Amino acid sequence: MNKPLKLAVVGHTNVGKTSLLRTLTRDVGFGAVSHRPSTTQHVEGARLSVDGEALIELYDTPGFEDAVALYDYLEQLPRNGERLDGPEQIQRFLHSSEAGQRFEQEAKVLRQLLQSDAGFYVIDAREPVLAKYRDELAILAMCGKPLLPVLNFVNSPEQREAQWREVLARLGLHAVVRFDTITPPVDGEQRLYENLSLVLDSQRPRLQRLIDYNQAQVQVRRSAAYRLIAELLLDVSACRRSVHPDHLNAAIQELHDDVRQREQRCVEALLKLYAFRKDDALAAALPLEEGRWGDDLFNPATMKQMGVKLGGGMAAGAVTGAGIDLITGGLSLGMGTVVGAAVGGLTQTFRNYGDRLKGKWRGERELTVNDSTLRLLAIRQQRLLHALELRGHAAQAQIQLQTPQEHAWRSGDLAQPLVTARAYPAWSSLNGSKPRQDSERSEAIASLAASLAQQPTDI
Repeated sequence: MNKPLKLAVVGHTNVGKTSLLRTLTRDVGFGAVSHRPSTTQHVEGARLSVDGEALIELYDTPGFEDAVALYDYLEQLPRNGERLDGPEQIQRFLHSSEAGQRFEQEAKVLRQLLQSDAGFYVIDAREPVLAKYRDELAILAMCGKPLLPVLNFVNSPEQREAQWREVLARLGLHAVVRFDTITPPVDGEQRLYENLSLVLDSQRPRLQRLIDYNQAQVQVRRSAAYRLIAELLLDVSACRRSVHPDHLNAAIQELHDDVRQREQRCVEALLKLYAFRKDDALAAALPLEEGRWGDDLFNPATMKQMGVKLGGGMAAGAVTGAGIDLITGGLSLGMGTVVGAAVGGLTQTFRNYGDRLKGKWRGERELTVNDSTLRLLAIRQQRLLHALELRGHAAQAQIQLQTPQEHAWRSGDLAQPLVTARAYPAWSSLNGSKPRQDSERSEAIASLAASLAQQPTDI
């Protein structure tokens, strides 16, 4: 097995070195991120592996604090008539007393870079190109290791990307990567490793393997995310509760609370899937309406459950209506006479729907979640997913799940799997028991997840 490629992440203090490591490793807990300078005091390492093989070792280093003084010190080091190259000058400095005192932090950086195959030089693109940065680059270049400049915070209005590119080109550093660690570009990691292969050509196969793996993982996470959203929607759509009119208000409030909690569980599952903290996203209160009233006894999925075979025209419809009227003692349950279906047997019908029909006889109402709320849930979760795919693991601000404008979610057809789920209360975890895990439920979730993946984010 080949040894992993060693990369030192170097640069001035407080430019986002640890933030870059967090984003590349997808580890929000790596190191310490702060607006205060000199947050990283020692070298920390992390590995990027594929199929158990470590491809890259990344080393977070302290920030340069006084490059100007260190450059002057290097120039004054005695050479005893020798012509020293850059690495030899750095080694002589590391053996001096000042490397353990005045320039202790800089010594840690240089020692790690010498032990590495290359380095990422992280730049805060908002900063002006000052003399200290030029001296930093000159000192780092003495180590004789390939450097790939990484421009951070390029999405800020104060960024000075053009000036930085100009000075880097003058120093012979033409391969430069834009990589905002707060909101990295979709192809940011790919371009980072592709540019690294320009300065480390021998490592191109290894870096391409990592690129391919990361791209595959994007699709795996996205598919899993859409399934989580589909499960939420199916869970809520299949929720059905029989309510006595005297307890209506309390039942509606309980349903609202349960749906909100179920959405929050989906939010937390998405955060975990994308390796973010549990409290990185908070959902604003859903504008739930009073539920959706109706028995749905004559939607195709319900009729299938009841043993009704579709077709047969008006005569069959009349039989259906007469049969249900007989069971309920004449209590009307809807337009049964125009459904156009035939009951497979009254015994089977009563066995499947006895509790619901008896509840109807007692004057109970059936409470479910309305279609517009389901559409709203779908929109909010897809917007969260979009935000997570664009979020760097160094981001500190919370994602707020706002409610879309009403016109954006009150219209349009409900996805067919959700219509079907109305007739399958056993599919929902919100009905007081574990959802029934059958092939039809799995197929409905898979179908819904696939349709969600094909929709635009801003539905």
